[in-house]
Amino acid sequence: MDSGGADRDVTVRDGRVVHIRTARPSDEEEMLQAFHRLSKDARYMRFMRFVNEPNRERMREVLASFPDGGGSVVATIPAADGIDVVGGATYLVGKDRSSCEFAITVATEFCGVGLARILMTALIAEARAHGLSEMDGFVLAVNQPMLRLARSLGFTVTSDPEDGTVRICRLRLSDA
Repeated sequence: MDSGGADRDVTVRDGRVVHIRTARPSDEEEMLQAFHRLSKDARYMRFMRFVNEPNRERMREVLASFPDGGGSVVATIPAADGIDVVGGATYLVGKDRSSCEFAITVATEFCGVGLARILMTALIAEARAHGLSEMDGFVLAVNQPMLRLARSLGFTVTSDPEDGTVRICRLRLSDA
């Protein structure tokens, strides 16, 4: 398992091969399918609230904002209809234009095999290449796997002063 940028095949710890690449607007339908394959618990961990339906308009806005407004990498596998998205990591550039906020989702069947690390490493590389200086993320305190991953990637993890159930993960990109 190597680290680095997008557009490559990677073998995860259990031997499966995923393709890592930059997300594009044409991925919309596959991303919607991926959302519907997520368990309720996985959706809660990702959105920090219960979400039954994805916000298609927001997804379109985000995808259309790239590359100026952020970036995203996806992990895909071959499927009967072409591909399935089994993971994705996104950053959105902040109003200060020097920082960004990340979000990540990994399909349940790909949890624990190193895919989140691969996606976050690629996302960090993209944010650094974009010239950003800091990356933040808001993670539920109960999401210990994500908090362990963040710490292992060099993020500092602190309590959100406004919500004790949330942790703020922060990475100075120059240190990454």
